[in-house]
Amino acid sequence: MRTIAEIHHPKCRISVFLWNQKYLVKLEQDGLEQTFKLNQFDVLSEDKLKEMINEEFIESALKRFDDMRTELGKLVSS
Repeated sequence: MRTIAEIHHPKCRISVFLWNQKYLVKLEQDGLEQTFKLNQFDVLSEDKLKEMINEEFIESALKRFDDMRTELGKLVSS
């Protein structure tokens, strides 16, 4: 697995990897993580991939982290 980029964001860590002809976009926050896999050949370039990881995408992921945290809390408290 090769690291392509680390994208700085104040609310989560974003890493981009290339592995087995797939780009992996990994977001991490407080022990939770989300990974999105894209076929390498479906993305025109690494720069285009970085453009795709825009604020709208990140905000959606941050909301998902909130949902994940809620579900984890339910799981732990049951």
